[in-house]
Amino acid sequence: MPYPVAEALVIALGVYGAAGVVFAVPFAWRGAGAIDPAAKRGTWGFRLLTLPGVVALWPLMLAKWRRAASSPRTESPRHSTGDASGLDASRHSSTT
Repeated sequence: MPYPVAEALVIALGVYGAAGVVFAVPFAWRGAGAIDPAAKRGTWGFRLLTLPGVVALWPLMLAKWRRAASSPRTESPRHSTGDASGLDASRHSSTT
């Protein structure tokens, strides 16, 4: 591999990593909780553990954060029925 190509790849990876670090800090502070309600209750230790993954996958996390911010949060049927199985009792009748 020619030296200028290798140098360009190293610079591109550095820029990508720097953008990931800049993104990861506000994402750990606010974004993780916007995507996953369980992460909202996560400790700072949890948030620190997720930082390397967020730095590496920041474009995907940014897309998820934007989707979560633009869509209204609705509860899934499993949580709204109070039934741990997630099944609607009126749909299942016993024939015995």
